[in-house]
Amino acid sequence: MFANTMVDSTIWTLRQAFKKNKAPIWRALEEELAGPRANRREINVRRLAEITKSDEVVVIPGKVLGTGDLGHKLTVCAFSISENAAKKVITAGGRVVTFEDLIKKHPDGKGVRIIG
Repeated sequence: MFANTMVDSTIWTLRQAFKKNKAPIWRALEEELAGPRANRREINVRRLAEITKSDEVVVIPGKVLGTGDLGHKLTVCAFSISENAAKKVITAGGRVVTFEDLIKKHPDGKGVRIIG
């Protein structure tokens, strides 16, 4: 039950951000989260390291797992992130942020990249 409350809350947050800012990225993420859980993506830290550049802001519509190392700074927002993956992002000088924080800092979605 708690997980559904978190999902519903995040969907509501994304919907409000889309209505307020008219940024398509928030609608796309809302639709992704509202879909079946089995369709959510998983990505390892190693893969993030391969496909991102330093100081990028990325959203993963799924779970970030801790396999591999990250050699540069990233701001990461994900539906779910393992404790090990979060430590690796922070150790590399990056940040793990909530959807609320991401929307406040990038209301129009500019500079935010969806990965997965």
